[in-house]
Amino acid sequence: MRTFSTWLIATGIVFVGAFPASTHADELAAGAELRAGMEAAAQAEGLAGVVWATITPGGIATGAIGLADADRQELLADDSKVQTGSIVKTLIAAGILRLVTQGRLTLDSPVAPLLPGLAFDNTWEASHPVLVRHLLDHTSGLDDARLWQVFSLDAGPDTPLSASLQRGPLRIRNRPGSRISYSNLGYTLLGMVIEHVAGERYEPYLDAHLLHPIGMRQSTFQFVSQEGPHADSRLAMGHFENGATQRAVPLHLRPAGQFSTTASDMGRFARFLMGNGEIDGKPFIASGLLRAMGRPTTTDAALAGLVDAGYGLGLNSRDRHGVIGNCHIGTTVGFRANFCIFPDTGKAFFVAMNADIETADYDRFDALLIRELGIAAAAPSPDAAPPSGIDDWRGVYVLAPGRTESFAYLDRILNFATVRWDGQRLQLNPFQGATRSLLPAGGWLFRAEDRTRPSHVLHVSDDARRIIADGFRSYEQVGLLRMLPLWLSFAAGVLGLAYLLLIGILRMLRRRLRASDPLLAAFLAVVALFLPIPLFLGQSFLQLGDLTPASALLALVTGMLPFAMLFGLWRSSGRDAADRSVRRERLAMLGVLQWVAVLAVWGLVPLRLWV
Repeated sequence: MRTFSTWLIATGIVFVGAFPASTHADELAAGAELRAGMEAAAQAEGLAGVVWATITPGGIATGAIGLADADRQELLADDSKVQTGSIVKTLIAAGILRLVTQGRLTLDSPVAPLLPGLAFDNTWEASHPVLVRHLLDHTSGLDDARLWQVFSLDAGPDTPLSASLQRGPLRIRNRPGSRISYSNLGYTLLGMVIEHVAGERYEPYLDAHLLHPIGMRQSTFQFVSQEGPHADSRLAMGHFENGATQRAVPLHLRPAGQFSTTASDMGRFARFLMGNGEIDGKPFIASGLLRAMGRPTTTDAALAGLVDAGYGLGLNSRDRHGVIGNCHIGTTVGFRANFCIFPDTGKAFFVAMNADIETADYDRFDALLIRELGIAAAAPSPDAAPPSGIDDWRGVYVLAPGRTESFAYLDRILNFATVRWDGQRLQLNPFQGATRSLLPAGGWLFRAEDRTRPSHVLHVSDDARRIIADGFRSYEQVGLLRMLPLWLSFAAGVLGLAYLLLIGILRMLRRRLRASDPLLAAFLAVVALFLPIPLFLGQSFLQLGDLTPASALLALVTGMLPFAMLFGLWRSSGRDAADRSVRRERLAMLGVLQWVAVLAVWGLVPLRLWV
C-alpha cells in the first residue's frame, strides 16, 4: 500500500478516499477538518451529498460526503460522477481555443459565415458583426434562452442543435462586444461552430480531441443519465428539496449545460488551465489564450477600467471571500457546482452538490475550500475621493439588456434599481435585492464593501446614456416619466384583478351574482386564471416550456381575459353611471383591460410558454 501511494504522489495525482494522500499528520488533520466542515455545511443546508477536489502544486486531493441517491441510500464516493451544468461552458471554450491554436478558427472570425443556416438581426452588422470571441464572452447581444429551450422534456439526446433554436433571425440587442449579458444560446452556437469546423457532432469530437489528451477519461460531453438506455451506474442522482430525486434528462441547449465528470478529472482540467498549454511537451492550447481566460477585454465596462470583474473566454473573474479567482458556477437538474482556478498560486478547487436547493447557501462550501487551499486574502483596494458630478447619476436604472428577452417586461418593472449618493457611498438599491454600498475606488470605479477590487464602473454609452456596470450586467439610467406609466399600468391591472375577484366572491356568497350581472363575465375570467394551477402542479416543472394541457389552458384563459373585460364593460353601459359600485367595477375592468393591452404589446398575452 505504501508503494502504491508513493507512485501516486510521484505522478502528481493524489486522491485516496476523502483525504489527500499524505503521510504528514498535519495534512491528514487538515483533510479531516475539511471533511467535517463539508458534512456540517451539507447537513445545515439540506444537501444530499458533496464531492470536491482541491488542487495544489503538490497534487490533486478529492473527497466526498453524503448520499449519491437518497432513495436507495447509496453513499457518494469521491470517484462518483456528477453533472456540472454551465461549467461545461469553460470546456466548450477550451475546445474553441484548441481550434484557434490549430489555426482552424480565430477569435475574430465572424459567426455568420460559419453558420450559414442562421440569420442574425444585427443593426450593427456592417461595423460590428457577431464574432466567435463575442459568443465566448457573452457579449454577442443574444438573448439567453426561451422557456421551452430550458424547461422541456421534448428534447432528445440526438436532437440536432439547429432544431433547438427558435425560428427566424436571432435578434442582437446591443452592439456586439459592448456589454455582457449571459447567453446559453450563445454557447449553443459555439457547439454548432465546433461541429462546422470539425465536420462531426461536437460531443464525440471534444471527447476524443479535448478530454482524452488532457487525461479526463472519466468525463464526457455525451448525454448520460442515472436510468434508461444512457445509464451510467457511477452517475450520482440529482436531488431537490426534501430529498426528492430527479434523473438527468436531455437538453435542447446542451453545449450550454450538458457535461458529466468526476472531481479528479476536473482537477486535471484545472492543472491544465494553469499550466503552459502543452501536453507531452507539445503546444495544445496557446498559453496566451489560457492566460486571457477570465479577463474581459472588449466591453465598455472593461475599456472604462473595470478589468477585475467580468467574463472572458469561458471563465468569470470572481472576487469572493477576500480572494480573486477565475471561476464558473453551474446549475442543472438536481445539481449545483463551482470550479475556480487561482493561476498565480497554482491552486484550484472543484465542488459539486447533487442537490439544487433554492434556499441553500452554496458560498459556504467555496469558503471552506479556499481556507483549505490556504490562499491569502488580498488587501482591499484603497478608497478614493468621489468623482465630480456624481450627483448627476442619481435616479432609476433598468437592465440593458435584460437577460431573457421573452420576459423583458418583467425585468423592466421588477428588476430595476435606484441609485443615490449619500455623501460617502454610492447606494445601488435593486428592487428585488439587498442594497449595495459602493465605495469610490478612483475615477469612475467603485468597490462593493465585500469585494477587494473595483466591482462597478460608471460610464456613458455611445448614445449618451449613463450606465452602471458590474462586469456581468449593465444598468441604464431612465427617466422617471418613462417608468411611471409602466408602474401605474401594472398597479391598476393588479388592483383591478383583485377587486373583481373580491367583489365577485362577495356577491356569490350573498347569492347576488346573477347571469344578468355585468360583473359575471369579468369575474369568471379572473377565476379562470387559477384553473391551470392544478394542472401545472400535476406535471414536472421540467415541462414548463412544453405544450401541455396546463400551458394550453394558460394561453386560453389569458387570451380570453381582454374579451371578458370588454364584454363586461358593454353590459355595464346600460347601468346607472351615478352608482358608485358600477363606477368602481368599470374602473376595475378598464384597469385590467389596459394592463392586458400592455402585456400584449410585450408579447405576454396570450401567455404561450412554449414559443
